[in-house]
Amino acid sequence: MTPVISTPAQKRAASGALFVLLLLFTASGCAALIYEVVWYQLLQLAIGSTSVSLGILLATFMGGLCIGSLWLPRWRSADHPLKLYAKLELGLAACAVAVQFAIPLLSRVYMSGAEHGLPNMLLRGILAAICMLPPTILMGASLPAIVRWVRASDDGVKWWGYLYAGNTAGAVAGSLLAGFYLLRVFNMTTATLAGAAINLVVGAVSWVLASRLPEHASEPEPVEAEPARPNVWPVYLAIALSGATALGAEVVWTRLLSMLLLGTVYVFSIILAVFLFGLAIGSAMGSRILKLVRPQSALGWSQILLTLGIAWTARSIIHDLPFWKDDLLATPDAWHMYWLDMQRVLWAILPATLAWGASFPFACAAVARPNDDSGRTAGGIYAANTLGGIAGALVVSLILIPWIGSQQSERVLLIAAAASGLIVILPMVRESLYGIAGVAAAIALPLILTRGIEPIPGELIAYGRYMATNQGHSTILYTAEGRNSSVAISQWENGTIYVNVNGHVEATTEIYDMRLQRMVGHLPALLNANAKSVLGIGFGAGVSAGTFTRYPNIEKITVCEIEPVIPPASTKYFGKEDYQVALNPKTHIVFDDARHYLMTTSAKYDIIASDPLDVFVKGTAALYSREYFDAVKRHLNPGGIFTLYVPLYETDEPTIKSELATFFDAFPNGTVWANLRDGEGYDMVFMGQAEPLRVNLDEIQRRVLREDFAPVRDSLREIGVSSLFDLFGSYAGGARDLAPWIAGAPLNTDGDLKLSYLAGWGINSNLADNLYRQMLRYRHPPQDVFTGSPELVHALMSAF
Repeated sequence: MTPVISTPAQKRAASGALFVLLLLFTASGCAALIYEVVWYQLLQLAIGSTSVSLGILLATFMGGLCIGSLWLPRWRSADHPLKLYAKLELGLAACAVAVQFAIPLLSRVYMSGAEHGLPNMLLRGILAAICMLPPTILMGASLPAIVRWVRASDDGVKWWGYLYAGNTAGAVAGSLLAGFYLLRVFNMTTATLAGAAINLVVGAVSWVLASRLPEHASEPEPVEAEPARPNVWPVYLAIALSGATALGAEVVWTRLLSMLLLGTVYVFSIILAVFLFGLAIGSAMGSRILKLVRPQSALGWSQILLTLGIAWTARSIIHDLPFWKDDLLATPDAWHMYWLDMQRVLWAILPATLAWGASFPFACAAVARPNDDSGRTAGGIYAANTLGGIAGALVVSLILIPWIGSQQSERVLLIAAAASGLIVILPMVRESLYGIAGVAAAIALPLILTRGIEPIPGELIAYGRYMATNQGHSTILYTAEGRNSSVAISQWENGTIYVNVNGHVEATTEIYDMRLQRMVGHLPALLNANAKSVLGIGFGAGVSAGTFTRYPNIEKITVCEIEPVIPPASTKYFGKEDYQVALNPKTHIVFDDARHYLMTTSAKYDIIASDPLDVFVKGTAALYSREYFDAVKRHLNPGGIFTLYVPLYETDEPTIKSELATFFDAFPNGTVWANLRDGEGYDMVFMGQAEPLRVNLDEIQRRVLREDFAPVRDSLREIGVSSLFDLFGSYAGGARDLAPWIAGAPLNTDGDLKLSYLAGWGINSNLADNLYRQMLRYRHPPQDVFTGSPELVHALMSAF
């Protein structure tokens, strides 16, 4: 029989139990964020990293939370609330482990039946729903389950806010723990098991508490007469709009901050952690002052003050963060570098997140009535907020940013925040001067503040963290904010044209960059005389893909590009350098995540060439994984060749060793070719094929001298390659040569994507030539690689 509160000792025990529950719910939030990070990473490997795919993942994850928060209050259970909560936590642990092992299996089923267009989107949604809905429904049900133990009194509603704050604070810890430790040091399976262990402990402790505590934390409050219930729909609408503006702003600001700070996995963890930290502090502060304010009025004013927070962040990102004075660009200590990044993010987004966080306890208190079902009340507010968040994130990422850009999107969000405040304050305008002042502020502030939200500077899109250093040295010729990426074309004082994507240089007309981009194309095209079909991974400036248009034997060039605004921009400003490849009748451009396309297409190619990609950018390591390289091999025709760009700049030794070890594990006959800048190591081309590489110099020389190869000779001459020795002299070693140097290096697999964490740790390194010289020490004369007349072979060996 469940005990009831009848003695002072039991009341003290119930009060102390609230603090224990706060700790348990905090731990639960930590586990939830670990799962979210892991599941997003796993599912992106299957359904891709486009905005549509990410939107599907977000809608599914948050949709499960919404369903759970609505479903549980409607399920009448005879269990003690804390026993029910324990069952949810134990069930979540089981689901999480099951999902960890089910996603790879379901991914293979998805890839075998994936199509393009609407059927493919539906299939992606089904996969995400099967994997994520069961555990996220349990997550969403946990808040209404645990608050059922706390009645809807003034003190009880305050504790709802504290529990929400604690859960969000736990999510902060989970985000940082997953990003900076579990996934950096271990792998996704270990991270999942750590989350499941947390859930098991939380469930076990809750089960024990349920047997020792009364049915509720307090007795029902005596009510003389049922008070008339006010219209609560303005509160629900306002909290839904609050969720929409919060998630919409998070989309915009994450995009802008990742340009400024470089979009590593660590930067994304920091942004998410700071956002959640603000929500947690705001919720705790709001709960603390509930007895001092009228909740509905406080909710309205929190939304009105939010307009100031949005304006603050918009201004800080443009005027403060790019010019922050510290040693961010120089420090070799990754911990120190990311601590400086966290300071920037805190400065920029904390004010707004405090207002969003305070909104939750204010909304709960505004609709709660004595002796109501507390789970139903809190669950309804949480569901409305979550549903609004889904809408806000999808509308901003898929519609507003590509349509009107970040500046106008921020203005829309600011106006929506003011409208949210107006909705709840307007019914109170006759009751007090606060209502009149609130209406006036909700109307006046957007008119004033939206004018101060400035366009995103082209130099921010172009140079990101180097904006202050590069400002004034170039002219921005073009900018565009696409659905997946932001692009800027710039021209420097010496006439050099740059293609910049998301705050980082992707390609330039500098001779050393042109040489690298064309090497990616010329090496496989010269060595595979029978090549007819090419797949290009990434369009970039189009130079690598354009190289293949010079070869008369190549009949079809397929280019997979994630961002639709890039090819037309590059064609306009790099048309001479890329030979107008996007307009060539041989070329077909597929707009999709490259990994997703390769994993789901049945086509095979004679050459697969990967254009310059920044391996430190979140998600890019999936294009350097062992499983991805295996997929590349499956899509190569017999005799096919794969080339891959790999930078030595902004790279440290563990990163390049992992890249080499993974590549050579997939391509045991692989080779490495160097591109120098002013005689020093700069970047490289990895080249792989099934058979040992054999280069017949006489045969290639005869072919290059043919009349129909004149465009090939011209293309090579433009990058300073006047003979075969200039090109093949860039040979820097093979798998057997470099095996001693890379021994013990971790492989980058789909199960851990270790390269994301290694590369993000070494981006401040300045070791390009040092790494190149280390590799050369292991290179042996490639006499088994190059064949032909003794004169040509001897001349090439002398070039080494």
